[in-house]
Amino acid sequence: MKTLLNLLAGPGAMLMLLALLSCTQGPQPGAEQQQQKPENSQKETVMPDKIHITIDDKTLSIVLETNDATQALVGALREAPIQYTASDYGGFEKVGPLGRSLPADNSQITTQAGDVILYSGDQIVLFYGSNTWSYTRLGKIPYESLDELKAFLKAGEGNVSVTLAL
Repeated sequence: MKTLLNLLAGPGAMLMLLALLSCTQGPQPGAEQQQQKPENSQKETVMPDKIHITIDDKTLSIVLETNDATQALVGALREAPIQYTASDYGGFEKVGPLGRSLPADNSQITTQAGDVILYSGDQIVLFYGSNTWSYTRLGKIPYESLDELKAFLKAGEGNVSVTLAL
């Protein structure tokens, strides 16, 4: 007992105290920061790979490109669907005003049937033919046959009401 009292009263007391403290199960310095999650953290918004296009009562998908224009378009669609009127132009496309501007990153491309293109930053072009111009590609409407695509777009039939939605 005398030895234990000498140990606790002498210079060994500090070493014993440090040894006992290091054996505790409490959090280590800095652990609080690692374990806490930010209180105002927002869920990360995932960019969808497609959106939906409806003409009359038929709906197809548009497989999206990954660019600033599609990100801005999806951001707008998160607020509400977008409706616009598209009309035939040149015998190879339906074009209509989007009602807002999107960031354009135009490059010279040759379009194909099914391509969905941003023109002049504020118009959507739906191709049922081909054209070469400076555009920003938004996506593509997958289709079984050209006749099916033309029927969906009502190619050559004048104005159509188009709805874009998530």
